Amino acid sequence: MKITAILFDLDGTLLPMDQDAFTKGYFSLLTAKLAPRGYDPGRLVEAIWTGTAAMVKNDGSRPNEAAFWETFAGLFGERALEDKPLFEEFYANEFQQARQFCGFNPLAAQAVRQIKEWGFRTALATNPIFPAVATESRVRWVGLEPSEFEWYTTYENASFCKPNPSYYAELLDKLALRPQECLMVGNDAAEDLAAQTLGVEVFLLTDCLINREGRDISACPQGGFDQLLEFVDRRLRGGAAGE
Repeated sequence: MKITAILFDLDGTLLPMDQDAFTKGYFSLLTAKLAPRGYDPGRLVEAIWTGTAAMVKNDGSRPNEAAFWETFAGLFGERALEDKPLFEEFYANEFQQARQFCGFNPLAAQAVRQIKEWGFRTALATNPIFPAVATESRVRWVGLEPSEFEWYTTYENASFCKPNPSYYAELLDKLALRPQECLMVGNDAAEDLAAQTLGVEVFLLTDCLINREGRDISACPQGGFDQLLEFVDRRLRGGAAGE
């Protein structure tokens, strides 16, 4: 079956970053924003992680947004729900400073646009643990516009997270695509290779490769953006994958 759609991860794939450095910087901005409202920084960070874990464990019965806020409010009480607009204000404003904790590779935007010019459908398959406003900001840090993707996953519109294969199944259902019609481009050997369990082919972008479990990835097509474009052009354009 011919591949017609390319799914892109965001953090560490299109947007270069050291995930630990980004998380540390992001949390420093968030705690500074919320400290005046009485949130203890250490307890706040712990609650964010607990809420994130609830999203990762989400079983599809509710949006990730609901899983997060139910958990967060369970730790801080109903007053936390009253502060939700403060979080939204943070992502629209102070979160923009988190760009300094990311890298930039002009080849990322060039590759997405070249692939679109070749006629492939494109979607952003980023782990949906952030609200749309934060995801849209990070897309712009890449040098792209959210509208350049047919769909992008956020905590509002997704009910699973990576590495749960159901995350990919839900995304493909929304795009009306079969697994064999897709190529997933990502940098995480656990989260992105999970798409293979459905029959999605995966290309690992190695610029910011994450392979915490030390998996054997030698059989997986991989490389930088030049190698990605070569792979798409040579293997996928005008013919079925594998030819």
